Amino acid sequence: MTRPTTRRKGIILAGGTGSRLFPLTLAVSKQLMPVYDKPMIYYPLSALMLTGIREIAVITTPEDQAQFRKLLGDGSQWGISLSYIPQPSPDGLAQAYLLAEDFLAGAPSAMVLGDNIFFGHGLPELLASADAKPAGGTVFGYHVADPERYGVVAFDPDGKVREIIEKPAEPPSNYAVTGLYFLDGEAPERARAVRPSARGELEIVTLLESYLADGTLTVERMGRGFAWLDTGTHGSLLDAGNFVRTLSQRQGMQSGCPEEIAYEMGWIDADKMAEHARTYGKTEYGRYLARLISHPH
Repeated sequence: MTRPTTRRKGIILAGGTGSRLFPLTLAVSKQLMPVYDKPMIYYPLSALMLTGIREIAVITTPEDQAQFRKLLGDGSQWGISLSYIPQPSPDGLAQAYLLAEDFLAGAPSAMVLGDNIFFGHGLPELLASADAKPAGGTVFGYHVADPERYGVVAFDPDGKVREIIEKPAEPPSNYAVTGLYFLDGEAPERARAVRPSARGELEIVTLLESYLADGTLTVERMGRGFAWLDTGTHGSLLDAGNFVRTLSQRQGMQSGCPEEIAYEMGWIDADKMAEHARTYGKTEYGRYLARLISHPH
């Protein structure tokens, strides 16, 4: 089923050193590491595509950009347009809006971190709801067992968002802010007002707080039916791979599959899909794409 394309543009933040995954990432970008049968970046890319976004900028380190271009190309194979923006130094998540300001050209955006995986029945509807908001920002809260590792949402007694606290020693709730941010066209301007934190970074939480102070930030809670995985450690990378493998083998369906999304959106036709299936040959991924042409879900 095709859905209209949004005017919102996408950003995938795939820079940084991946130091928590050393020595794996000494020579390969973290976002190019495998999560079971696909490169990690396929999963956040798929989240943007599910939103209906077709113009996407990939922010990478200068030295890794060639590898991302080799993997993803210009996006035309999926009916989308990919641009590449170098990040000379990792100076905080809010920096992405400064680097992408010319690319956005005043458009609203959805930024996703390159090591985040989202899965769940109803995910396209959740994304569409966030995309439909014409102004302000929307982020997603996810219940975690270790909130002290994340930006955490503090709620007032009525359930309204009071503040977002970065890696609190005593978390006010178990709801962490995921690495997916829907912000309006003011994001670059607001990011310019963000001052470096004590650790020298332009914190995304500070940017979100500017929206919260104006009463224009929405926090949507992701319920039990959703999975949010961040793959920044060796253990979480292995867990994510096993999660994807279990889904694939149990249900016979892929997650994080750009070809499938592009085909269902009507951005590529059956001939192009067959070409992709031939490219992947006798892999299970290739056979899956071939099945989609003759037996769509």
